[in-house]
Amino acid sequence: MYENPYAATGPAGEMPKRNKGRGILVTVLPVLGIGLLLPFLLLPNMRSVGPAARRNACRYNLKQIAIALLSYESVYHSLPPAYTVDAHGKPLHSWRTMILPFLEERELYKTIDLSKPWDDPVNAEACKTMVAVYHCPADQSPLDHTTYLAIVAPNGCFRLTEPRHLSEITDGLSQTLMVIEAPTDRAVPWMSPKDADEQLVLSIGPDSQLAHAGGVTVAFVDGRVGVLETDLPAAQRRAMISIAGNDKVDDDK
Repeated sequence: MYENPYAATGPAGEMPKRNKGRGILVTVLPVLGIGLLLPFLLLPNMRSVGPAARRNACRYNLKQIAIALLSYESVYHSLPPAYTVDAHGKPLHSWRTMILPFLEERELYKTIDLSKPWDDPVNAEACKTMVAVYHCPADQSPLDHTTYLAIVAPNGCFRLTEPRHLSEITDGLSQTLMVIEAPTDRAVPWMSPKDADEQLVLSIGPDSQLAHAGGVTVAFVDGRVGVLETDLPAAQRRAMISIAGNDKVDDDK
């Protein structure tokens, strides 16, 4: 059973100090993107702007999430599990909670009791808090929901309750999906331990309830952000999910 490295008996404790080396590079990457997307972040109501601006803001969100996951990996030498569990195997907290300190959400993170489930009354206030980076501006679901789901599959990037070492991803970090923007009807509370499996990825098509026309935004393990188009063949999608299938993915996707 995997133990959350942040785990505490009450509200979340302080995040360990970041390792030197690659973690320093990962830390400065968010700053480089802020200047490019700052106009979108300052808009009073992103839902009222055009589709291109909303898609760009969504790409920015996924980029920040990918960088936060890589920052987590630079400290703990693995990606987090999809969720943590208690002594009886009951789900406690999502990876989205575990990377909050890497998303400049340390104060919110401190209010969460990691020893209690995400939907325990003690965590109700945190659960209903909107975390802007977890909400696509084109998504009409409640503001405390998210469509940004990790890829959880037997041969996928995330394991249910165990960490994933990057060395296990032999297909290449730029070839492997890490997080996907699911159709809007699959939105979940951001704190919930619910994510995307292979069936969900394969089911995305022209009739899906998409926030953006033509496809969904995705993040690869190397931090690259792209689009999974609705007409992408199933074989290509499986190759993007697989971490060790000796398969290749079109980098233009």
